[in-house]
Amino acid sequence: MGFDPGLRLMEPDADGIDPAFRRDVVQGLSQPHKAIPARWFYDARGSQLFEAITVQPEYYPTRAETEILAGQGADFAELVGPGRVVVEFGSGSSAKTPHLLSAIAPSAYVPIDISGDFLRQSAQALSRQFPALEVIPVEADFTHPVTLPDAVRGRPMLGFFPGSTIGNLVPASAVDLLRSMRDTLGTGAQLLIGMDRIKDDHTLLAAYDDAAGVTAAFNMNLLERINRELDGDIPLSAFRHKVAWIDALARIEMHLEAQRDLAFHVAGRTFTMRAGETIHTENSHKYDARSAALLLLAGGWTPLDEWTDAAGRFSLVLAQAAAVRMAP
Repeated sequence: MGFDPGLRLMEPDADGIDPAFRRDVVQGLSQPHKAIPARWFYDARGSQLFEAITVQPEYYPTRAETEILAGQGADFAELVGPGRVVVEFGSGSSAKTPHLLSAIAPSAYVPIDISGDFLRQSAQALSRQFPALEVIPVEADFTHPVTLPDAVRGRPMLGFFPGSTIGNLVPASAVDLLRSMRDTLGTGAQLLIGMDRIKDDHTLLAAYDDAAGVTAAFNMNLLERINRELDGDIPLSAFRHKVAWIDALARIEMHLEAQRDLAFHVAGRTFTMRAGETIHTENSHKYDARSAALLLLAGGWTPLDEWTDAAGRFSLVLAQAAAVRMAP
């Protein structure tokens, strides 16, 4: 029992840089509509800033989800049962996870996160809190298939995907991820997933543009990381954090908007932007009960039950890996 240092991502290249980061940034900045995948927010500084976002008064999802996790333990215990391996995708600080682990008596906990140092620190802290529990962190990009540690293979699995991270993906990519999670977890697995509800746009916009500017700093940190790791000279003062609610797509969008015409260099390449042009950095899709169920079904998961906080702002859905069928 206790803490196992776990598995790590592939080694960086000769320059000490993750080649996938360089590829995604260069490709993203080369597009007519510039965009960089949101997973690259999470270097050590980005992970710390995200944790700071979760305690801002405007950011309701963490409080709402914690309310559900803290209050529905008996339901989780009955529907999930003891002895499952909890596999958390994008574990971050694992701050909400103890509520679930206390409720269901798992046989092991496997947190997966792309920010390796932050992951191992969080895993060690949780191992101290649950000394009898086997904790095996896996440093990986969970948007791609993940190989679980040999020590837990063959055991029944419970995937845990809290927050509203599924909302960061466009529907086609979200379905692909859910199918990948099903393949990772195997037959008989369950998935407990957080999904943010559609609500008034004032509440949604405030959650992603807090008065203290923490979310803005989180967004801007991506440019700082590019400058630091990819030999960039992006003028940070020339950009601002921009948030919009796109009702037709039921999503919040985050952008970095150029305040003037500019040119800059990244990884030996030159890029230009016009005033008002943006780098699209994140989506956060919102769901009602019907669209959430449809997304899960498309991804190979059959919804079993759903819980919301008292205000109906956020939901947790428990789903079962669906049997593979060749016909309706």
